[in-house]
Amino acid sequence: MRTSRWASAAILVTSAALLLTACGGGGSSGNTAATGATDPDGTVSVYGTEPQNTFLPANTNELGGSKAMQPMFSSLIEYRSDTGAPYNLVADSITTTDAKVYDVKLKQGWKFHDGTEVKAKNFVDAWNYAAYAPNGQLNTDFFAQIEGFDAVNPGKDKQPTAEKMSGLEVLGDYEFKVTLAAPFSVFLSKIGYLAFAPLPDVFFKDPKAFADNPIGNGPMKFVSRTPNVDIKLTRFDDYQGEDKVKFKNLDIRIYSSQETAYQDLLSNRLDFMEALPPSATAGGKYKNDLKDRVVEGHLLGISTISVPYYLPAYNNLDLRKAISLSINRDQITKTVMNDTYVPASSWVSAGIEGYRPDVCGEFCKYDAAKAKDYFAKSGFTGKLTISSNADGGRKEPLVAACNSIKNTLGVECDFLPSTNFGQYRSIVTAKSLTGMGRSDWAADYPSIENFLNPIYKTDAGSNDSGYSNPAVDSLLKQADSLADKNEAIKLYQQVEDLIAKDLPQIPVWDEKGVGAKSNKLKSVKLDFGRYADYSSIEVLK
Repeated sequence: MRTSRWASAAILVTSAALLLTACGGGGSSGNTAATGATDPDGTVSVYGTEPQNTFLPANTNELGGSKAMQPMFSSLIEYRSDTGAPYNLVADSITTTDAKVYDVKLKQGWKFHDGTEVKAKNFVDAWNYAAYAPNGQLNTDFFAQIEGFDAVNPGKDKQPTAEKMSGLEVLGDYEFKVTLAAPFSVFLSKIGYLAFAPLPDVFFKDPKAFADNPIGNGPMKFVSRTPNVDIKLTRFDDYQGEDKVKFKNLDIRIYSSQETAYQDLLSNRLDFMEALPPSATAGGKYKNDLKDRVVEGHLLGISTISVPYYLPAYNNLDLRKAISLSINRDQITKTVMNDTYVPASSWVSAGIEGYRPDVCGEFCKYDAAKAKDYFAKSGFTGKLTISSNADGGRKEPLVAACNSIKNTLGVECDFLPSTNFGQYRSIVTAKSLTGMGRSDWAADYPSIENFLNPIYKTDAGSNDSGYSNPAVDSLLKQADSLADKNEAIKLYQQVEDLIAKDLPQIPVWDEKGVGAKSNKLKSVKLDFGRYADYSSIEVLK
């Protein structure tokens, strides 16, 4: 799901056509501040959900795990929390003349939490490990543009012919070269994502043991994890990045009920929630509950309902159209989500460069008559279901969506809950859904490409529906091969148009970004990816 940086020696692109600009941007800073002296040795507690996996950067693509991983690892670049603008972090400079071959130079003196130095080989070895198919990393496709990726990851049921990508070359302790298969306009934004973080030498001696006790290079280091209870981190005092934290300890508390977490927040037993439960948003109740403790931000994300192609009954375009037409988005966002969400009508988030409203057209507008007509054409018999984790406030809007479908189409529709987010994501990634499933996406980095490749490319790591369209794959490959960002965006928009015709995932709503803090925090920001910006947090004495 995302994170990265660019500043001190700005990323240098020596071709004018390749000058990077920040994508997405705008919106509230999400910062709220109280007065008083701060405590640099304070402890901060935040709301959490059970991670799907153990802690490896390339094997984490969901909020529960990312919330702990983001502060543990630092990549070449990072993003400004409110606008998504990139700046250098571990990178001293990244230069290219053609958007295909990149020379990366690192800042010297950066340390992993075990005291070893971060060097070029730590990036190269980590990227090769992530890309190599037998290692089974969820984020492997993020490396697909690097030359030699096809040799280490040739596709489903095929054997690799190499263990390392030919496009990565260590030039010295603090310098390496990246050669892509073709020019790629998004590369300099993409490499801030968590999957591109370096790994220390000790990882390669025992990856499994490392995943249980990770050693990163970020502003906070791992202390412990108690499943379904908490994840504890502490400040890494030798950290050199500008995104240092101003407190000592972080306690990510795992909740099965967002309502329980909210009550803890109200009583100052919990310090931060990035989203609020339906009971709090109803009628704007949270505004009176929290007053100046409300934290707002502009999120770059999209909520959809995934329709699995691997289930024959759901691999039916008329059925997908009927379902989408029967969801009353306006009513649900107003009455259930209380205007903290807005109806979605596209597959790309508003605020992303290349976003267009109403790409979904008529099929994302409630129309009972048309829905019934398409349902009759579909020939579907039986019961519809929508699965999701029941924690995190996800149940109520999906129950409402199910009821809307049921009342419109006259077919049974049930909500199937999973105990927690990690459990639910394991079902999804194993392609074990028995019906539709919730499939939300928050930007890993602010680019239209990030809303398409990871989700709709054949066999991509977050392709929850099992969707495969050769025309989509071909256009994505063409767009990924352009140095000109504007020309690439045009092709990515054509990809979105093809997706609109197939409806593999049905857009439902976009989150506005409303969180809250305890009285104990002087300040905190909500970033564009729906995380607390840990570097913005200050604890009152």
